[in-house]
Amino acid sequence: MTSTIITVKVRLRDKHKADLNRQARSVNFVWNYCNETQQKTARARRKWLSGFDLMKLTAGASADLGVHSCTIQRVCAAYDRARAAHKRPWLRWRSRRSLGWVPFSTGKVRFDGTAFVFNGKRYEAMHLRGLLHAGQRFGTGSFNADSNGNWYCNVPVEVQCADPVEAAAVGIDLGLKTLATLSDGEAIQMPRFYRQSEAALAEGQRGRKTKRVRAINLKVANRRRDFQHKASKALCAKYGLIIVGDASSSKLAKTKMAKSIHDASWSIFKNMIRYKAITHGRIFLEVSEAYSTQTCSSCGSLPASRPKGIAGLGIRDWECSDCGTVHDRDVNAARNILRVGLDTLEVGAADRSLRGSSLSGAAKASGAGFGTSPHMETPDGH
Repeated sequence: MTSTIITVKVRLRDKHKADLNRQARSVNFVWNYCNETQQKTARARRKWLSGFDLMKLTAGASADLGVHSCTIQRVCAAYDRARAAHKRPWLRWRSRRSLGWVPFSTGKVRFDGTAFVFNGKRYEAMHLRGLLHAGQRFGTGSFNADSNGNWYCNVPVEVQCADPVEAAAVGIDLGLKTLATLSDGEAIQMPRFYRQSEAALAEGQRGRKTKRVRAINLKVANRRRDFQHKASKALCAKYGLIIVGDASSSKLAKTKMAKSIHDASWSIFKNMIRYKAITHGRIFLEVSEAYSTQTCSSCGSLPASRPKGIAGLGIRDWECSDCGTVHDRDVNAARNILRVGLDTLEVGAADRSLRGSSLSGAAKASGAGFGTSPHMETPDGH
């Protein structure tokens, strides 16, 4: 049985807020020190500092700042990676408005059965998970706060993958009116959590009630996450092969549909299906959905009657002018996504078998089997 690593997020009790907020302020201080030092270096036209250089400059500051030395090192490394990724000489400053963040290194946090132990202090969990057990140590993780001030511990945990099972295959077309349309005709309706809360959000924003607005946004995110967890688990329990189109929410979020795109949260939903498929012994595959709406899933052609462009977005049902099949737009797309996924797996299997036969033929031609050289003695000496 194979295993994989997933990140477990556990909420901590509110009595630890003061201590973690203090450490978060120290983290902000280290980040801003790195930013200021890098800014001076760039303006002086000197060689930019690496993460290792920043670690040497901050060495010995853990006692004064009241944080673990590994936390300071992780902050320096994270700053260096972020600056390189953004390709900028320096980054934004961290302030009180920045969400709390206290990183730690591998082996610095352990679980004693009821609480996480870090830097000699116990941080009790509000809700325990079955994946945690006493004496367990974790890899690189962090303590994080949400916009409402609640603190969480994010730790990587190794879980055992279930043995593969044979079950039906399904193609999934992601959408806005329905979260997901399946190739077998079923649909997962997406409650519009953000749209339902727009009136309350507008009232709070007009009254400048920032705490109320944060609480509403947090509730919307929690309700959406809970719904998607249940929907993704139901999919992994029913189907053995799950094929999803590669719809890009980041690109569509730049259009007029931004609010609906963010409300659907396609990327989070796909990630949930991906890791649940691994732990349930299922197969997850993401394929290109190009022309999946316009292609007839019955005859495979691109008929003249297909819906095209922006003008065709309102066409929900259409008839193929080549074979006469009447299609539901979303179901047809899901079936084409399923076909592309199955073809991808078939081509991949054929390539592997072809490579295997080529290797076998080459081995026979050389007069030796796998793992045996023509000049190597066999175990019996011949």
